[in-house]
Amino acid sequence: MQLTGSQIVIECLKEQGVDTVFGYPGGAILNIYDELYKHSDEIKHILTSHEQGAAHAADGYARATGKVGVCMATSGPGATNLVTGIATAYMDSVPMVAITANVTLPLLGKDSFQEVDIAGVTMPITKHGYIVKDVNKLADTMRKAFKIARSGRPGPVLVDITKDVTANKCEFTPAKPEPPELPNKYTDANIETAIDLINNAKKPFIYLGGGAIISGASREVKEFAEKIQAPVCDTLMAKGAFDGKSELYTGMIGMHGTKTSNLGVSGCDLLIALGARFTDRVIGNPKRFAENAKILHIDIDAAEVNKNIRTDAAIIGDLKTVLKELNSKLEPQRHDDWIAYIKELKEKYPLKYESDKLTCPYIIEELDRITEGKAIISTDVGQHQMWAAQYYKYTQPRTFLSSGGLGTMGYGLGACIGAKVGKPDKICVNIAGDGCFRMNMNELATASRYNIPIVQVIINNHVLGMVRQWQTLFYDKRYSQTVLEDKVDYVKVSEALGCEARRVTKREEVAPALEWAISLGKPVVLDCVIEEDDKVFPMVPAGAPISDAFDADDL
Repeated sequence: MQLTGSQIVIECLKEQGVDTVFGYPGGAILNIYDELYKHSDEIKHILTSHEQGAAHAADGYARATGKVGVCMATSGPGATNLVTGIATAYMDSVPMVAITANVTLPLLGKDSFQEVDIAGVTMPITKHGYIVKDVNKLADTMRKAFKIARSGRPGPVLVDITKDVTANKCEFTPAKPEPPELPNKYTDANIETAIDLINNAKKPFIYLGGGAIISGASREVKEFAEKIQAPVCDTLMAKGAFDGKSELYTGMIGMHGTKTSNLGVSGCDLLIALGARFTDRVIGNPKRFAENAKILHIDIDAAEVNKNIRTDAAIIGDLKTVLKELNSKLEPQRHDDWIAYIKELKEKYPLKYESDKLTCPYIIEELDRITEGKAIISTDVGQHQMWAAQYYKYTQPRTFLSSGGLGTMGYGLGACIGAKVGKPDKICVNIAGDGCFRMNMNELATASRYNIPIVQVIINNHVLGMVRQWQTLFYDKRYSQTVLEDKVDYVKVSEALGCEARRVTKREEVAPALEWAISLGKPVVLDCVIEEDDKVFPMVPAGAPISDAFDADDL
């Protein structure tokens, strides 16, 4: 059948099972939006306040559901406004398809109105990018984009379509989606080497990364950890992949990881990295990281092996598949002395905070109690992000959404909206510092327009908290451009954008405010005012070994 390019775009989205698109229209993409209007009963479109919000919403939708997130924007500035969101998804391996429209083919390369080479701009931050100049190639390109986004290590794919292609016609033949490719490049010898390392270890430690969530390997990770009786630490991206209430769980590793995790990894004789990439915020000084241990790395992306840390053995493959095979071949093991030592560390170095005033950790713990640890938590970036990772006990995958690799301020609100659209039955809460919140707080208008009942918790300390913490500890308290003492009233701003809002200044106000916000069934903002000099501990100085973690007592 003969279809226009715009009709082909919609039909391909339907083929791929897309039920929601986040975006913002403009001149070049009008034909696609006109067709989307005709299919509004099949594909929901969420009009965000800014294209960056659309990209973050598609990202949050993808992380919460495991499906490919889709965002749309017009040419020029519409497309470039997606860039930060695309980069965020790329760094955290989030499957996304970003669809943009460009000027007509005769106008390409002539500095035409609202023309940008968005495929060129995003080349370093996408798995692949296309510019479609021939309507006959559009359907195949759309299908390839979704397959690439889902396959192997997931990530964002850009499809840029010239406006004339969206109007031109060609023959369209429906097709079923191709399954994603999960390349398993390991051999039996790789498996046997891993088993030998595990069998010979006296003090094994599991270091869990975001790949455990992407591969859906939570059950296999649990079986593996219990079978070899090894403690488990996680990264920011792996929250919920392993039960945060398990006796084997030691907390996060790295710059703001627990002392138990950092000291345990520093003292282990075998570190088993599962779907992790040894980022600088995890390893600290690479020459001193796990220097007493052999390292076994299991990851789907061969490029990550030996990139930051030299390994003793590696298995390249889908984590879920690999762990199933290892679990079937390993015999149960006991490391009672090692586990007892780790337990001593946990008792000696618990996470703690001041209990006589309103603090973010207290707010997070109350949120955990009230939601029974079952909410989807999104965050922005900074102190509140670390506190949310430390004090909420994540027990299920895809319940913690945060910009780990890029560290994108302004990420959380859009992501929370996307998560709630994708998981309407879950309580969805975004936790943001006041510095982050003001970057994309216009997306409250999106939440109120569609009555998306999210809860936005602002941790308002009137400063850029994490930067100020560094200025306090390492810059002799020179607070250059980190004080936000201005006249912005977030309660009034939130109400003006159509949301319910309340200010919280005392500990006893926290639980009633959270219960009210969750029960209301509307978008709600809680402006929680804390002291400006509260700090996140433990902390590892940049470039130091993670065993040098210090806290307030050490200071």
